[in-house]
Amino acid sequence: MSDRNATGAVAVAGPLLLGVRHHGPGSARAVRAALDAARPAAVLIEGPPEGDALLPLAADPQMRPPVALLAHAVDDPGRAAFWPLAEFSPEWVAIRWALAHDVPVRFIDLPATHSLALKEPHGDQPGEQPGEETGPAPETPETPETPETPETCEAPEEEATPHVDPIRVLAETAGYDDPERWWEDVVEHRSPAADATADALAPFTALAEAMTALREAYGDGGHPRDAVREAYMRIQLRTARKEFGDGVAVVCGAWHVPALAARTTLAADRALLKGLPKVKAEMTWVPWTHRRLARHSGYGAGIDSPGWYGHLFGAADRPIERWMTKVAGLLREEDRFVSTAHVIEAVRLAESLAAMRGRPLAGLSETTDAVRAVMCEGSDVPLALIQDRLVVGETLGEVPDSAPAVPLQRDLTRSQRTLRLKPEALEKELDLDLRKETDAARSRLLHRLRLLSIGWGEPAEGRGSTGTFRESWRLRWEPELHVRVAEAGVWGTTVATAATAKAESQALAATGLSEVTALAEHCLLAGLPEALPVVMKALADRAALDADVGHLADALPALARSLRYGDVRSTDTAALAEVAAGLAERICVGLPPACTGLDADGAEALRRQVDGVHSAIGLLVAGATPAGAEATPAEGLRDRWGAVLRKLAGRDTVAGIIRGRATRLLLDEGRLTEDEAARLMGLALSPGTPPTDAAAWIEGFVGGASGGGMLLVHDERLLSLVDAWLTGVPADTFTDVLPLLRRTFSAYEPGVRRTLGELVRRGPVPEGARNDATDHAYPGFGPGLDQDRADAVEPVLHLLLGRTPVPAEATA
Repeated sequence: MSDRNATGAVAVAGPLLLGVRHHGPGSARAVRAALDAARPAAVLIEGPPEGDALLPLAADPQMRPPVALLAHAVDDPGRAAFWPLAEFSPEWVAIRWALAHDVPVRFIDLPATHSLALKEPHGDQPGEQPGEETGPAPETPETPETPETPETCEAPEEEATPHVDPIRVLAETAGYDDPERWWEDVVEHRSPAADATADALAPFTALAEAMTALREAYGDGGHPRDAVREAYMRIQLRTARKEFGDGVAVVCGAWHVPALAARTTLAADRALLKGLPKVKAEMTWVPWTHRRLARHSGYGAGIDSPGWYGHLFGAADRPIERWMTKVAGLLREEDRFVSTAHVIEAVRLAESLAAMRGRPLAGLSETTDAVRAVMCEGSDVPLALIQDRLVVGETLGEVPDSAPAVPLQRDLTRSQRTLRLKPEALEKELDLDLRKETDAARSRLLHRLRLLSIGWGEPAEGRGSTGTFRESWRLRWEPELHVRVAEAGVWGTTVATAATAKAESQALAATGLSEVTALAEHCLLAGLPEALPVVMKALADRAALDADVGHLADALPALARSLRYGDVRSTDTAALAEVAAGLAERICVGLPPACTGLDADGAEALRRQVDGVHSAIGLLVAGATPAGAEATPAEGLRDRWGAVLRKLAGRDTVAGIIRGRATRLLLDEGRLTEDEAARLMGLALSPGTPPTDAAAWIEGFVGGASGGGMLLVHDERLLSLVDAWLTGVPADTFTDVLPLLRRTFSAYEPGVRRTLGELVRRGPVPEGARNDATDHAYPGFGPGLDQDRADAVEPVLHLLLGRTPVPAEATA
């Protein structure tokens, strides 16, 4: 029973227990109305008590939900948990109301020091506390949840009492087959005007009675640690009543209301809490996103449509009309024709559907059906955009600078501001020009964060340039990265010192040569000169002990790439050059014997390594011999490598794919004439060669993305050899070589395949027609250079390259 006192507040017998659904706009509005009506002396909220010191920050103008309380163990930052709050969360509304009315507000749930000790790190485990969200493991499968306590994790297998979904039971009792639709009709679609005029406490009284009946019928039926949490909340409630009297309000999950109202002894509650493990915990506010509130994200916050719920909470009136206007604006931004008439018709249709389905107000299903029919012309494709941008949304919260943070997080925040790299929830592309100081600093920061396993940015395929001074990144800030930052804090207090310390530790712990070479490349990319001596010593030690040619071949490309950074990033790479040259020499000695006696998979793997070594040696020679300078000893490395390729191309014991690839590399380098290449192909495709070996040679010579298709288009002799061999393959072995040939030729561009088909279909060009420039009956290319046509192109090339043409007499 309740009545109004002289101040206009509703007098309530005993504490005011407000059972809510987490992240429910209807519950949030009802809580605000109840607090306005009751004017409690204190507000108690389900949440970790360590967050009490952080509650005043909720009134800071810089604080913009969604945000989350982040708790992590000091000695093990990976053991962490989130308590997310949106603008439409009842707990957030209660916090803001208490701060605005200068009313004491406290958290009363089980402290994080206990819940983190009971929780397994990096995953949702049976010990995880209800009401919290696991940050470090976004890949964790979604756990079933009850709507009234949507963040409650699934009970462990040993739990005797079955997990109960109270909202589903109530919905089925009311004749609904969908508990979400029942909850929306009963709670979420209550208008603000109804909350203001009706008894503000009536919804909570009815819900408490329903939950009491359910708990009597099904027992506790919740998480096994609910009893411990509820015991602690009862103790905190007793303490608050001694301090403030009965005029306190408690905002908690509706399922807990009967337990808080139950009559128990203080001794019994303390007995339940006896012997709980502890860890030292720290807590702060961190930004959150609407996507992380969505159930399908893997965190199980319990709502499928945070954007829709945020709209319902923020729309003062006419929510359907305002929603349809938002949808129309989004579709117009995507160049879809949506008029005012579309909006009007969509609203009418949504209201008609709600009336036909017996709903008090059009819900998300009705508005979605109306948008599909009226604005999307029955197509579900635009609806995917609406679902992503509006129904879920990509809103990223903000936290004030005064919020506590680990030193590494503060240094990262300073760097982000200095470099104008604002964390955003939406994925965005970032193109960097490393010749610019700011872009180079951005690149170093992103590479350092990757070294610390803070995956804010991922390298992307560059657009429009193949130069080493260009970098492209995909940036997207996720809330769990705050946990990664806390974990990385053990390495240092700044991003640079932490990355240096971790690189040195990884160098000492690495066992494989390729691991150390990749780490050396990463250190150069991240600009960590202090870590390089340790990494280089580990690299030299591993290189001296490793005799496996495959390991050496895997390690060399990373070293060669790293040598380019001496020009691009102004980094000293002299020590790398010495190690790289030694690896290249050892590869030249050991590669020919390693290419014999290989199966198909081994030959393919070694072919890829030969490609990598070839590119690496080219980079080593180019880096050691700048344009215009005299040749250095490294230039001899190219000749030694050419001799190795000749050995591979001429040995019958070498796998066909490697022989073909070596022949192609020699031809591209100009170390093999076209006549010699044709001779080697003729030998490889001779009748005495097994068809599978010949097909492997062809794949090595013209396969992949090596431009082999254009080579066959240009040189009709090679094409004729391939054609003659292919037509002569016996029928009984043709099916064996067909998959290999399909893999080889399917990699060509459609235009190249079409040209090859035309050349094969019309057959060899008659000798007398090869030099007839006017005869278009024979597609392909002429055997010689048309000097006049080439001279006509030269002025255009000079214009594109920005160079001044050199007079002919100057070059004579």
